[in-house]
Amino acid sequence: MAQLFTKDTQAIFWNNNKTAIQRMLDYDYTIKRETPSVAAIVAPTSGNKFEKFFWGADEIMIPLYKSTTEAKAAQPQADVLLNFASFRTAYDVTMEALNLGGFKTIMITAEGIPERLARGMNAYARELNVTVIGPATVGAIAPGAFKIANIGGTIENIINSKLHRAGSCGLVTRSGGLFNELSNIIAINADGIAEGVAIGGDRFVGSVFIDNLLRMQDNPEVKYMILLGEVGGTEEYKVIEAVKSGKITKPIIAWCIGTIAKHYSSGVQFGHAGASANGDAETAEAKNKAMAEAGIHVPATFNDLPAKIKEVYESLKADGTISEIAEPEINIVPKVRRPKQFICTISDDRGEEATYAGFPISSVALPSTGKGIGDVISLLWFKKQYPKWATDFIETVIKTVADHGPAVSGAHNAKVTARAGKSVVESLVTGLLTIGPRFGGAIDGAAEYFKYADDNNLTPKEFLAYMKKQGVPIPGIGHRIKSLKNPDLRVKGLMDYAAENFPATPLLDYARTVEALTTSKKENLILNVDGTIGILMVDMWRALGYSEEEINEFISSGTLNAFFIVGRSIGFIGHVLDEKRLAMPMYRHPMDDILYDVKKAEKIEK
Repeated sequence: MAQLFTKDTQAIFWNNNKTAIQRMLDYDYTIKRETPSVAAIVAPTSGNKFEKFFWGADEIMIPLYKSTTEAKAAQPQADVLLNFASFRTAYDVTMEALNLGGFKTIMITAEGIPERLARGMNAYARELNVTVIGPATVGAIAPGAFKIANIGGTIENIINSKLHRAGSCGLVTRSGGLFNELSNIIAINADGIAEGVAIGGDRFVGSVFIDNLLRMQDNPEVKYMILLGEVGGTEEYKVIEAVKSGKITKPIIAWCIGTIAKHYSSGVQFGHAGASANGDAETAEAKNKAMAEAGIHVPATFNDLPAKIKEVYESLKADGTISEIAEPEINIVPKVRRPKQFICTISDDRGEEATYAGFPISSVALPSTGKGIGDVISLLWFKKQYPKWATDFIETVIKTVADHGPAVSGAHNAKVTARAGKSVVESLVTGLLTIGPRFGGAIDGAAEYFKYADDNNLTPKEFLAYMKKQGVPIPGIGHRIKSLKNPDLRVKGLMDYAAENFPATPLLDYARTVEALTTSKKENLILNVDGTIGILMVDMWRALGYSEEEINEFISSGTLNAFFIVGRSIGFIGHVLDEKRLAMPMYRHPMDDILYDVKKAEKIEK
């Protein structure tokens, strides 16, 4: 893997750290990435489905998931995990991701993971050829392509440090703070960095100096490398051996901080867990001397590092190894941004022609397109292009439920309201308000309960026993008039259509076995039109590839009832227009149709 990240790299961000994520997205916008670098956020305790972030002056939505497994399944292209979990959780999160697979790089920001666990975790990652950055790191950056969270600081600092585009240097440090400082020093004295990694301050980190330098050796964008080590550990000696053996041939500039430790009489513990010398070889002075003897460019002091960088850079530029880098155009992140109050993901009226789920209205509305109302519903309700058998079924449902005469509650309400002189919309609404658990709601209920029984492999007898225990009549079963001897032709039509056009009807097949049991007890306990619609809708969604969770969400959100609402609105409007056409007078219910049982009110004595 010559390049750690590219401009197409996307990450799953574990923990909804809004500030860090926004900094990544601001960087994306600045360097003109086409896709956000954060594909998903894992937020186990959140009840939200997405989080809004700014993209320049506009906003985008990043999906939220409860677990890494869910996020990876939904965003398989994301091959980087940014683990911002606490030190108590970070190990488990990393191990889950390693076992899950599909991640090339995992960054761990937490410090203080128990060393025994960290060593096992890092060894396992090596077996799987996964690059672990950290623990205890601010991350890494491929300038002009991808940056992790807060590395590089603010956008202003990033631009000043030339981290908005690739330079020539490969930078590897332990310290995140000094990484930012060195980036600025390199920008002043050279042309910036091509790739940079802060490997982390814990004693046992995943990828060490040599891992990153060997990768940079193979990266053609990297012309020379800078290593900033520190007192403690022996990882720098692996780099020395690689230089001596010829594995690394590109120039390396190196310095180990902590040389001041020699002036103290006892051992010194610096800021990082690993920054403590446990022997002479681990002192900064010893490592700097050994690196210089191996031919690595080591300045006399840290203060001399900028001049050494300039010296090496100028020599590489003089021999033609490094060429001038053209400054790319960048976007400017607005200083003032206002969040949007509403979100729309189904239609857009801002262009020359309004669109339904990305399709111009004219491409679905005109007869010549061959599209129908089912196609429009599939676009606006589900943001999908359904096949013809599915859109035809949707239209069949709407036509089937359009009206059921003037006596049902909704039509009655609409007619009474129209006769009171109200408008079409007011009359329609009074009819729609009656739709619910007792009128139209059986579609939702049938889908919910029959799917539950099928999902749990209940036999028809077990299903009936379950419903009896719940104290709920089976939705979708039973009719006041229709029976086995007097079948409902609407039900027959829907079943015939499904038999001819659906790829499969497993839930309907199950429902028919239940119907055989209920009708053996009473002839009118048939599968009615509401039940047939709800059950076939589940079969349709399953055939279209929706997950069981997505189908459950359709049911719970009232999507099935919405088909009844759309269809029955046609009939309600018909009844309203009929009343107006006939100029019917104000309705008053006949008194002889009312049972009056009015007793004299009791007086309360106080």
